[in-house]
Amino acid sequence: MAAAKIKKGDSVVVLSGKDKGKTGTVAKVMPKEGKIVVEGVNIAARHRKPTQQNPQGGIDRFEAPMPISKVAVADPKDGKPTRVRFETKDGKKVRVAVKSGETIDG
Repeated sequence: MAAAKIKKGDSVVVLSGKDKGKTGTVAKVMPKEGKIVVEGVNIAARHRKPTQQNPQGGIDRFEAPMPISKVAVADPKDGKPTRVRFETKDGKKVRVAVKSGETIDG
């Protein structure tokens, strides 16, 4: 299995869809489904009927999963979207932003 290029806690930029251009932090990655949950992005609303647990009912808003292909890692230098490559530095495999050459982690 290939190494994950986007991880939990990364800052990402949305490339397409209704939230295009928004940035957020990755809350959850689901590699088997090829989806990702980003904080404050792709908000879905669910209308709930009143129940015994929730007698008020109302509208629940939550971050819905979105395809990983719709986001790109934000460059640490300028915050613009960039691709990620792997390099070996000091015997460790690290992620590097293609645009600026900056190390993303470690």
